[in-house]
Amino acid sequence: MVTGPGGQVVPDGAVLYDGGLIAAAGPRAEVEAQAGPDVPRLAFPEGTLLPGLIDAHVHLALDAGPDPVAGLQAAGDAELYAGMADRAGRLLATGVTTARDLGDRGGLAVRLRDEIAAGRVPGPRLLSAGTPLTAVGGHCWFLGGEVEGIGAIREAVRRNAAAGVDLIKVMATGGGITKGGPAVWQAQFTEEELSVVVAEARSLGLPVAAHAHGTEGIAAAVAAGVDTIEHCTWMGRAGFDVREDLVDAIAAGGIAVCPAASPDWRGFAQRFGPERAEEMFGRLRWMAERGVRLLPGTDAGVPHAVFDGFVSSLEFFEHIGLAPAEIVDLATSGAARALGIDGDTGRLAAGFRADLLVVDGDPLTDLAALRAVRLVVAGGRPAGPSLADPADRDLPDAF
Repeated sequence: MVTGPGGQVVPDGAVLYDGGLIAAAGPRAEVEAQAGPDVPRLAFPEGTLLPGLIDAHVHLALDAGPDPVAGLQAAGDAELYAGMADRAGRLLATGVTTARDLGDRGGLAVRLRDEIAAGRVPGPRLLSAGTPLTAVGGHCWFLGGEVEGIGAIREAVRRNAAAGVDLIKVMATGGGITKGGPAVWQAQFTEEELSVVVAEARSLGLPVAAHAHGTEGIAAAVAAGVDTIEHCTWMGRAGFDVREDLVDAIAAGGIAVCPAASPDWRGFAQRFGPERAEEMFGRLRWMAERGVRLLPGTDAGVPHAVFDGFVSSLEFFEHIGLAPAEIVDLATSGAARALGIDGDTGRLAAGFRADLLVVDGDPLTDLAALRAVRLVVAGGRPAGPSLADPADRDLPDAF
């Protein structure tokens, strides 16, 4: 059992959970002693128990097809919501018990979040950004978040907060899926405007995630004091434009960077060009070495970024030099800390949410073990293949 960061392991471990929370976690004999005879038991003697995984960058409103924007625009709210619920279920089935949705339409992700929390729809705990702020005609304008001017920016942040979002998302630069929009490297907001976004969000108790591919937008986001930068690919008008002073400022400011590595990152490297891709990948390794906190995320919903490929995205971090045990930390306790939810998830300890994952094998030495899912429990609600296997219910060991 992997109980927390740094490879903390209990060789013969168990968790007792009740009412959505962990009541006890530790050596199996000790936990067994706290469980009454009528407590249902599941045992996986050849498996590993670890905290549920956290995907910090998904788009449930997009279908991961060749033209997800066209699919979204053609769908009514009822159809779109049904698709989002299905995609949330796919995340859960692969061991993701928390996901950060970074842009929806009409508050549907907030609605889905609440339905999942109430137990009416299966899925991971959702942190929803609601409608992302963008420039007029800017990246993802079709989600309804176009703003122009300081007053409109403040009003959009307040409107999202009133709708019950968990964070504010702002499109600091252009993006790839918006046809006819600003170039990917092009800044959409000034430093002053992004500072207003952050100040307004902070006054309402909300963190800010900034989509930023271009260096100008990254610089404005860092100066504004956002909490996370999504993508952070250092693009300029004529190629890559990396600024060491900005990297140091990101590290010093505790800003987490989510590269949003697609499950199809290997295919991306071929399409983008292997040499250019390796330059980009190596830069992330270098940023981590300089103290920048990295966040795992799939960008699920955009083309080629499927909702059941989180392990492939985690293997990207192995490609840039992280060890499997470090990556497990990154996807559990590290992500929880960066998203400000480490007080109740990311570790197996009494009082924490019962967000659990059981896999065959040892993911601390081989990430591929994370594909052999035996059980997923999100907030105390079991889901996953073991529930369909009656034999697992009859095993005598405590779980």
